[in-house]
Amino acid sequence: MKLALLFPGQASQQAGMGRDFHDEYAEVRKYFAQADETLGYPLSNLIFNGPEEELTLTANAQPAILTVSCAIWSVLKPFVADGTELIAAGHSLGEYSALVAAGAMEFAEALRIVHLRGRFMQEAVPPGAGKMAAIFGLEQRAIEETLAGLKLEGEVAELANVNSTDQLVISGSAAGIDQAAQALSAAGAKRVVELKVSAPFHSSLMTPAAEKLKAELHATSFSAAQFPVYANVTAEQYSGGAGAIPQTLYRQVTAPVRWMDTIQNMLKERPDAFIEVGPGKVLRMLNARIAREAPCASVGDIEGFERVLAYLSSEANSPA
Repeated sequence: MKLALLFPGQASQQAGMGRDFHDEYAEVRKYFAQADETLGYPLSNLIFNGPEEELTLTANAQPAILTVSCAIWSVLKPFVADGTELIAAGHSLGEYSALVAAGAMEFAEALRIVHLRGRFMQEAVPPGAGKMAAIFGLEQRAIEETLAGLKLEGEVAELANVNSTDQLVISGSAAGIDQAAQALSAAGAKRVVELKVSAPFHSSLMTPAAEKLKAELHATSFSAAQFPVYANVTAEQYSGGAGAIPQTLYRQVTAPVRWMDTIQNMLKERPDAFIEVGPGKVLRMLNARIAREAPCASVGDIEGFERVLAYLSSEANSPA
């Protein structure tokens, strides 16, 4: 059996996430306690009780999602039968969760890094100076050609996420995104929806954040992954061992997230199922567009966890 694990990124957070696992499993409670101790503030209380506007702040949302995702995987992992092949990927921030799950990073180190990552990203661009927008109904090539044809005069509008064939995201300066939105609508986009985010992620405006993070990443201890992890930057499995991880994560801050390519490359490995491990159902919904032929389940709550356990049990007991 082969399973493809998917770990969600920012915007999957919501107050109360992970509480049912926390109440049910001592192992999960250890993760939340370690998060509070590592960061030096009660992240667990913020995760459970909000307020939403504080939880949504990038420096809080990133370690919060990482904590919930890694804690849920710690409960699910023992139910994955010996001999099961695993591959994994995470969307932006979720790549850190995937690396923790694969044993390439210690949880505490990942917490420290993503907290800094979020803070550096927020500091890179003043509030209101940057924007992101989702583009629907326009192909990637048309978007890239439209952006290349803009006369931005110092403003920025770049492709940031390729989530599926019909959902792509642009990122940049506020004026640049406004100009790009008009041009893309004129080029045939069905909808251009401004996203409620606090910074223009995965754009060249994040370069100051990437440079600050670079030193932290190179001072962090990484290990070879125990199973293949796909990188957002390349949409391919990490290669080159642990030494390749810091540079790849550094590049990830400013590079587009090639999520559709990643899922398509994972499909070449013929996984029996995809499992989204962490809060929300964003990645499962994207998989419904990209990989309709492959089953995909979300484990963000106990109910989803029980459904996946039933599936794993049925597969383990099915005849070879």
